[in-house]
Amino acid sequence: MRQLSSIETAMMLLGGLLMVVGSGASLFLQSWAAWVFAPGAVLFAAMQMRQRYEGSNFAVRRLRRMLLLSDVLFLVAALLMFANIANFLPIDYLSYIRYVHNNWIVVLLVAAILQLYASHRMAHELEKEK
Repeated sequence: MRQLSSIETAMMLLGGLLMVVGSGASLFLQSWAAWVFAPGAVLFAAMQMRQRYEGSNFAVRRLRRMLLLSDVLFLVAALLMFANIANFLPIDYLSYIRYVHNNWIVVLLVAAILQLYASHRMAHELEKEK
């Protein structure tokens, strides 16, 4: 597994911190929460996508794909946070309430669970590989 440099690691931690602050601020109905969460999600996902696995272990490759899926879900959660502020999607109000309003929380929860599971299992699989 390719290790990130110290600057890339700091950027990844900053992205994670921004995501936590943005999602926490949205609980208190702050209008700027999406503007903090989105750059954090982009930073976190970009730095995690820079890590590569060149080995042939199928389990690690599968877990890596799960991490990439969780990164995409973090970005979708950011998009839904912006859609939660104002309905910029071309749908009627009833469909907006049913499918979009506050559903970023569900997407964020799924992404976080995938991230926790895959990173925990990946550490275990990489330790077995050594």
